[in-house]
Order: sequence, then C-alpha cells, then structure tokens
Amino acid sequence: MRDEVRCVREYDGQVARVVIDRPRVLNAVDRATTERLREIWAELEADRSIRAVVVTGAGERAFSTGADMSAGATAKSGLEYWAGLDPDGFGALSLRETLDVPVIAKVNGYALGGGMEMVLGCDIVIAADHARFGLTEPRVGRIPLDGGVFRLMERVPHTQAMGLLLTGRKVPAAEMYRMGLVNEVVPGERLDEAVDRWLTEVLACSPMSLRAIKQMARAGAGLTARQAHALRLPALMEAVDSEDAAEGVRAFQEKRPPVWPGR
Repeated sequence: MRDEVRCVREYDGQVARVVIDRPRVLNAVDRATTERLREIWAELEADRSIRAVVVTGAGERAFSTGADMSAGATAKSGLEYWAGLDPDGFGALSLRETLDVPVIAKVNGYALGGGMEMVLGCDIVIAADHARFGLTEPRVGRIPLDGGVFRLMERVPHTQAMGLLLTGRKVPAAEMYRMGLVNEVVPGERLDEAVDRWLTEVLACSPMSLRAIKQMARAGAGLTARQAHALRLPALMEAVDSEDAAEGVRAFQEKRPPVWPGR
C-alpha cells in the first residue's frame, strides 16, 4: 500500500516537503495519517540540517479537508475526540511549539476544518486562487477544537474571526489574503513557482537567526515588548554567538552572498 504521507528532501537536503497523499478523500486525515505526521515532525525537529518545511496535499483539489469522516473511516464521537485531543493539535502541527524552522503552507485547494487549523499552524501561507478555506465544523455539529478558534482570534479582528467561526462558510483565497491570513495568492499553475520563490528568500537568511526569531515570536506572544525583550531563549543565545553571525559580517564586508554554516 502506498504511503499516505510522504516527506521529500530538496535543496541539498535543506528543505523538507511534507505531502498528505490521500486525494481520494480530499487529503482528509485519519489516525494512521496523524501518527505518520507526528513521526515526521519529530524527525524534522531533530535534524538541524533542515532549514524550511513545505506542507501540502496531493493533487489539485485539496490541501486537507480535516478529519476523515468518509464511509469506512473509524469515527469518534465529539466527546471521544475532545477527550483525546493531541497537545500538538490537528495533524500534530496546528498547535506545535517545537518546530523552530519556517513552515510554509502550500494551499492547493480546500483547507477546511482541521486542514485550515494546520494552515493556521504554519508561518507563511501561499494559496492557489481556487483554494477555499473554512472552519466548517459547526456545519457538521462539531467544534474547531484543535486551535482553530484561538489561532483565528489571535490573527484577525474579532468580527472577521466570528464571521468565519459562526457561519462555517468556505472562504475564497482572495478574501483570506485581504484578512491577512494568506501571504500570496497565485494562479494554480504558478503555485510551485511562488513557493520556490519564498523558499529562496528563506534560504538566503541565516538558519540560526530564523530559529531564534521563531522562538522569540512564540515565547513573546502575550508579553509586552519590554517583557519579551528580556527573554533569554536557547536559540537566541546560540544565534548571537554563532558562526553564522560571524559569516554574515564577513560576507557583507566582502560584498558576497553568505555561506551559512548553520551553527
């Protein structure tokens, strides 16, 4: 049987592309898929050579439509699902706080329910113009329990968030862009090109700096700027005294692109 999640290394092994490969159910996530995703995120966290991650769904119809509720899927009641919530959220990603490299969502179609929660767990979101987003759980008598409510409330004004949450409607990519939840919308045939362009920009930066920035952004949430300024985080302490920091200065002085040691 074909693997239903695959992880491919590119850019000399520096970029991981994680693909949910269940197009027959619009890349909905079942228990086995969740377990494989959890393994992949843990593997990527432990590999310091990884500098960026792209997550997407197979095909052109869906990023992911959330939990697999298709006929034949092992379904849990709402109470059972709530009792067994993963602390890392849907797909072990939507609430994950330990993946310190940039994560790009390549949204190639529907991102609904838990699929949208996974998108909300990413740092950069690039969407095809035909993509549709939504926290659609209320339409099937469920609730966005894997961070959807709170992630959305953090990122957009109250009325915008509630307009999505209290209708469960599917929202076009252009509207998500206007809300500030999507970085760029492009025609479907240019989606790979756009993601690669963003990856090029990410890879131009020091991996040590980016790890520090992600830890700072996460740990500083909810603090005043002064309180956050006082934080002494592991990745920050590593970055300010790193070979990357020295290489960045040398490259600037020598008027050449830096070659990041990543340490």
